[in-house]
Amino acid sequence: MSLDTVRAEISRVDTEIIRLIAQRQKLAGKIAQIKVARSLPIHDKERAAGVLESVYEQAVESRIDAVSVQKIFEILIAMSEERQRECSGDGNLP
Repeated sequence: MSLDTVRAEISRVDTEIIRLIAQRQKLAGKIAQIKVARSLPIHDKERAAGVLESVYEQAVESRIDAVSVQKIFEILIAMSEERQRECSGDGNLP
């Protein structure tokens, strides 16, 4: 397998990651609607902790850097919460 072939494959994976992040953001918008309807706060400390614990375990099982995976998901959670704020009309409020 050539370097260019492997790089092209990585580019395809990168494109899929972006597609999945966009899908996650759309779902965050739906979550915002539910939270607004139920008067729930945007930030859910227990849910965030559960997600971070789950992805850490999955990363360990996959034999990849679990700490780095957690950092990526911290960013994804922050993006989701920001999207929820936008959808609920709260803008950039914490």
